Amino acid sequence: MQAPDFWHRDGLLARLLNPLGGIYHLAGVARRAAARPWQAAVPVICVGNLVAGGAGKTPVALSLLEILKDRGLRPAALTRGYGGAAAGPLRVVPGEHDAADVGDEALLLAAAAPTWVSRDRVAGARAAAEAGADIIVMDDGFQNPSLKKDLSLLVVDAGYGLGNGRVMPAGPLRETAASGLARADALVIVGEGYIGETEKNLAKDLAVLRARLQPKDDALRGQRVFAFAGIGRPEKFFETLRGQGAELAGTESFPDHQPYTAATLARLRSAARAAGAQLVTTAKDAARMGAARPGAGAPDIAVLDVDLAWDDKEALLRLLERLPELRARTSPP
Repeated sequence: MQAPDFWHRDGLLARLLNPLGGIYHLAGVARRAAARPWQAAVPVICVGNLVAGGAGKTPVALSLLEILKDRGLRPAALTRGYGGAAAGPLRVVPGEHDAADVGDEALLLAAAAPTWVSRDRVAGARAAAEAGADIIVMDDGFQNPSLKKDLSLLVVDAGYGLGNGRVMPAGPLRETAASGLARADALVIVGEGYIGETEKNLAKDLAVLRARLQPKDDALRGQRVFAFAGIGRPEKFFETLRGQGAELAGTESFPDHQPYTAATLARLRSAARAAGAQLVTTAKDAARMGAARPGAGAPDIAVLDVDLAWDDKEALLRLLERLPELRARTSPP
C-alpha cells in the first residue's frame, strides 16, 4: 500500500477516524499484555518502527549484520517475509528462492547473512539459533510480542517523521508514540531533520543515533534518468537521486512490495526511451524483478545501491555493549 496523503497532516478526515485509531491501539495493548514473550537462547536485536510503510529498517538491519560480523559474531537475520508466500521457518537460499517465495527484504538480508523467514517469530528465532547463529537481528516485529527483544531500535525517517501522529487508520502509527517509545532502547533517525517536539520530549531518555543513506558510487551523476520505485516512500529514493546529481526526466511510484509484471516493465522501458533516459530503481525493487525481466541484471535497468552511514558509530557500539554477551566483542580494541 501507499500511505494516504492525509496521514502526513492533521485534518478533518484524520480526526474523524481517530476513534478507530484508538481501538486499534488498545487492541495492540491488550495483545502485548496477554503475551508471554519467549526468550531465545541468543540475544535478539529488533529493528522496528512506529509507522506503517518504509522508514529504513532494512538498511539499518543490513548495517548491523555487517558490524556484528566484523566483531567476530555469527549473526542471523529474521524477518516475516512480507510479500512472500512462505510461512516458514525457512532459511533463504539466494538463487533458489525469489521474492514471490520470501519477499524482497529477505533476499537483501540473505546476501549479507544467514536469513530466516518465519511468520512465527519464535519458531524462526529457534531455527536460527539451532543453525549456529549467536545473535539475531530481527527486521521489523517491534509490535509482535511473542519473542523477547534484548535490544529494540526504532527507526524514524527524518523526512516523514511520525506523520500526523495518529494511529491507523487515522494516521500512519502502528501504536501511539508514547507507547512505542516507552519500550524502545534507542531511536535511529535516518536522514536530515527530526521528529516533532512532543515526540522528542517523549524520547528524551532514549539513545538517539543518526544515520544517512548514501549511494555506493556516483555512476548516475549527471545522467538523465527515469526513476521508479515501489517502496514505503518512493519520493525518498527520488530525492536521493537528485542529491547525487542525476537529472530526473520522469518518475513513477508503486505500492510497497508490489510485484512487477513483464507488461509493467515494458511500459516503463517505453517511457524511458521516449524521455531519452536511463531506467533506474532501488535494490529492493530489483529483488522483485527476477522473474519479470529477461536476464539477471538487465543492462537497461540501473540499480542504485546505498549504504547506511552512521554519524557516530561509536555510540552505536556503546549501545550494543548493553548486551553482556556482546560486550567483549563490541568494545573498541
